[in-house]
Amino acid sequence: MPAPAISSNAAIVLVHGSWHGAWCWRRVLPILRGAGVETHAVTLTGVGERAHLMGPDIDLNTHIQDVIGLIEAEELQRVVLVGHSYAGIVITGVADRLQRERPGLLARLVYLDASVPYPGHSWSTPHAPETRQARIDAAAASGGLSFPPPDASVFGLAGADRDWVNRRQTPQPFKLYQHVLDFDAARVAALPRTFIDCTSPALATIAPARQRVRSEPGWQVFEMATGHDPMVSEPEALSQILLGVHRQSV
Repeated sequence: MPAPAISSNAAIVLVHGSWHGAWCWRRVLPILRGAGVETHAVTLTGVGERAHLMGPDIDLNTHIQDVIGLIEAEELQRVVLVGHSYAGIVITGVADRLQRERPGLLARLVYLDASVPYPGHSWSTPHAPETRQARIDAAAASGGLSFPPPDASVFGLAGADRDWVNRRQTPQPFKLYQHVLDFDAARVAALPRTFIDCTSPALATIAPARQRVRSEPGWQVFEMATGHDPMVSEPEALSQILLGVHRQSV
């Protein structure tokens, strides 16, 4: 059977970071959809409203398939794929697979203050030793199942926004923290790639990616003077950036 024709009207698919869920895009979704852009937000297995599915076998492959499953279920034919924080690793894995299996489906990758992995690296690889050990120790308290969220103030949030995120965050599956992602770097780099750098305050664990995208060719970089959760702190400004890169991709 021939592959379906690729639509010129790309949808946006939003993938949240660790401890979050599709709920975190609540302020962004109406803006993007109100601009006439088909937009979907996926919740990854084990967190958010899918926290009841938490289990010891959840790894990167689980979350990669979550995203591909949404794309397939919605029959999307052209996608701008946005990954926040940890989900930079997830969308890299999605891109590697879809570029091989369905070339032309992905229009652009957007790394929203996100991890940008190298082949053979895990989410934990670029983290400081003390950060890795703290998360290993925290996971040990749950029998190696998960590690708890930090207070949302580390994302630059305060007041009602901090409280809103703290109420909704759920523990993150631990196995995926050390799961190595193998992928074809050239295949992924063939896609247009955008990095959105949230600078005030800048989250330390994103520093390696922040530096990398400014030293490698092929990256479009935007800066936002806000914290790590711009979908909460600056939804209008973030939405305008996403709409701009979407226009470049249709």
